[in-house]
Amino acid sequence: MLDSIKYKWDGDYTLTLPKKTEGIALFNENPIISKWVADIYDQKVTETDEVDFLLSVIGNEPKRILEVCCGSGRILVPLAKAGHTVIGIDIDTFMLDKILAKSAGLEKIEWHKADAVHDDWGSGFDVVVLADNILFNIVSDMDYKRAQELFIKKAASSLVPGGYVYIAYSPGGNNITKPGQSQSHKDNGNRIVWEGTDNDGNYGKMILIPGSFNSETSLNSFGRRFELTFANGGELSQNIDCVKHFATLEQIHGWLSDAGFIIELECEDFDKNPINDESCEVKIYAQKK
Repeated sequence: MLDSIKYKWDGDYTLTLPKKTEGIALFNENPIISKWVADIYDQKVTETDEVDFLLSVIGNEPKRILEVCCGSGRILVPLAKAGHTVIGIDIDTFMLDKILAKSAGLEKIEWHKADAVHDDWGSGFDVVVLADNILFNIVSDMDYKRAQELFIKKAASSLVPGGYVYIAYSPGGNNITKPGQSQSHKDNGNRIVWEGTDNDGNYGKMILIPGSFNSETSLNSFGRRFELTFANGGELSQNIDCVKHFATLEQIHGWLSDAGFIIELECEDFDKNPINDESCEVKIYAQKK
């Protein structure tokens, strides 16, 4: 377990947080908000269809697998339970702290705090997993398009010859074959994305604030607002501006080709239905030459 420190809100609410929290919070949230996000993510995101899909394409033979931005272990732990040797990296300590309880009794699993953009991913892996729409959720001060391409290059460097990268990409409601304004930005008003009570009894909301799409830069601009009411009655809110780069399927194909990958499977969903002109997401399983 990570060492911890005390974080004190201006009222009388005190929260125990892991040490070295600087720079780990998604979009630089207040640490209390980051803790709420990790708890709510763990409560809300419980689907198993992506894990089932991954296991079907990886196969039964034990593999050495790296999951980049593994979060709270939603995918990492089931892969370990299936007999694979897995390593996860993530910059968010609040998320990583949840893996220990889930992985009790498992021996072939490791997880480490790391900045996926700037830190080394290691090498010798049979599979690199870029799941949970991470190409559209990169947290970095690097140019967004450059960071997306870098993830694919680093995946290639981390794999053995003949190894595979898995990519799940869903760019905010955009049609993946061409740039366009995402559905979330066509809404007339704000939309609650998550709402719930964390493990400390703090109730909160994450609200999406519609923005705009720049067709020249392919950048989506929008906002997130967090509103928390603490168990003791105190309140905290924070507005966060977000900018993400929409990469077309053609761009992803180009990055994969440049990095030495050949696409073995490409589909729009976990049922392996083919891509069409209306597709807003893609699952790719590509082999390193």
